[in-house]
Amino acid sequence: MTKWFNVGKVVNTHGVRGEVRVISSTDFADERFALGSTLYLEHENFKDKVKLKVTSHRQHKNFDLLTFENYPNINDVIVFKGGFLQVPEDQLSDLEDEEYYYHEIIGCTVFTEEGDELGKIREILATGANDVWIVQRKNGGKDLLIPYIEQVVKQVNIDEKRVVIHLMEGLE
Repeated sequence: MTKWFNVGKVVNTHGVRGEVRVISSTDFADERFALGSTLYLEHENFKDKVKLKVTSHRQHKNFDLLTFENYPNINDVIVFKGGFLQVPEDQLSDLEDEEYYYHEIIGCTVFTEEGDELGKIREILATGANDVWIVQRKNGGKDLLIPYIEQVVKQVNIDEKRVVIHLMEGLE
């Protein structure tokens, strides 16, 4: 059975020429949304995934704008709104050391160097400079924001879903 991974969510249309506005959930938007790449749309409007071939990609504000082969106008793509763009597991590329896919990090439990459990990573924000991992605290307090930088993130173990951080002053 194929595992699927979300790479973006279609949040709206853009203009009248079949462009859709996407909130990316991938570190590799340029690769995922490259001309000619294949994406699959999962949406409650469709029984099966819709196979889409990217014909254009550009960035506008905080969105990725995409068009797809054989979907030339707004009426063709309005039904995509609210759907998720996905890739199958076999399209994931190998990463360098200390590079991770979002789906590998989300759900990891975060500990301090002293062994105190802080909570689970529930979301990742791509800020441009470095990602910020949002940790839902185990005690239900305010979310903890962890910058993914060498000085803070000391160890990531994907197999054990465990992250060890140096809790720098000001993070709490």
